[in-house]
Amino acid sequence: MASAWTAPAAVLDCGTGFSKLGFAGNFQPSLVLPTAIALDDAVSKAASKQHVLEEHNVHIGQEAVDLALTHSVYYPVRQGVVDNWDQMETYWHHAFSRYLRLDPGEQPIVLTEPPLNAPENRELTAEILFETFNVPSLYIGMQAILALYASFICERGDQGKRQTLTGCVVESGHGVTHIIPVVDGFVIGSCIRSIPLAGRDITLYIQKALRERGEPIPAHMSLDTARLIKEKHCYVSSDKDKEAARRAATKTPLFHEGVDSRTGTHFRCNIGDEAFLGPELLFSPSAFTQEWTASLPQVVDSVIQSCPIDARKPLYSNIVLSGGSTLFKGFAKRLQRDVRRLVDARLGQQAGALEVCVRSHSMHKHAAWLGGSLLGGLPSFNSICHTRAAYDEHGPGICRSNAIFCDA
Repeated sequence: MASAWTAPAAVLDCGTGFSKLGFAGNFQPSLVLPTAIALDDAVSKAASKQHVLEEHNVHIGQEAVDLALTHSVYYPVRQGVVDNWDQMETYWHHAFSRYLRLDPGEQPIVLTEPPLNAPENRELTAEILFETFNVPSLYIGMQAILALYASFICERGDQGKRQTLTGCVVESGHGVTHIIPVVDGFVIGSCIRSIPLAGRDITLYIQKALRERGEPIPAHMSLDTARLIKEKHCYVSSDKDKEAARRAATKTPLFHEGVDSRTGTHFRCNIGDEAFLGPELLFSPSAFTQEWTASLPQVVDSVIQSCPIDARKPLYSNIVLSGGSTLFKGFAKRLQRDVRRLVDARLGQQAGALEVCVRSHSMHKHAAWLGGSLLGGLPSFNSICHTRAAYDEHGPGICRSNAIFCDA
């Protein structure tokens, strides 16, 4: 039987919408599951915690989503932060046993966390993983730093060399968008900004547009169809008004075809301007809502400007994308152009000396998970983990801080 120090680390990146699960050393997660848990209605009302954990009473991932009509479905992560720890523990239990098929007591764990995660949350995480799952070692890494590391390795391929990590990470997933400046591997916490708009809001906008046009989509498939349209057909335009005029002039319809999950019948719906207006929510939010009016390029620029002056140039030159809501065609090009325009307007003739570069790579959808996988494969990985022995001696407070792995 493999020891805790020879078995590959399990890497878990649990986001608001989806969880990425797999093993260190791989370039893709083994599984991508909705971060959802379904409990039988009759059981969930009065069951004890031990009863809830029984295999036949609990479903997670897509199984949970598919049982929405007959079960209570819960989402333990809200806007990137664990909202219900009992549900999260149950989710981890089933992820380990039924999906990854591992004994957590025999393998190190790499777990990602959102920016500005409360230290108390790290302690709770440590308590659950060390005491309930008896893990031998644990590393909790901030998603932004892991994504930046993944970008560094994917572009340069020099995993074995020492380096510093500096960049501005734009992380946009299902529930929230974060802009996180990282200088030499350290997050400048006071400069982090969050935008309450992300993939979920784009999906809801598309769903609303389809409903208002009266597209023939089964009601129970409305949200899922909107999500599929977002993932398959949406793109970022350089100018929304010109793009609307161009599409009107071409008069070439774009359709999405689907199958009713209940009846098996096929349906087809027209895709209108929401194909480019959906992602535009991040670039021109004031055109859609008054609850948030600052565009993503404006927030990126203001974050970098709020950083120490000597860090601004390298931050502008390394704006790194992470998360599924940055995958739209044209996203990186539009963000780079709009940030460039803001810099030019402020600096005038001196702007040419300042490079603005938005970087993406083929795996930036799962960049945080990939960074954790690369970390878990480093020869120095064991030396930067919190071990069970250290936890037993010092308690969960040891997980309030984590080593900067690029300097390990």
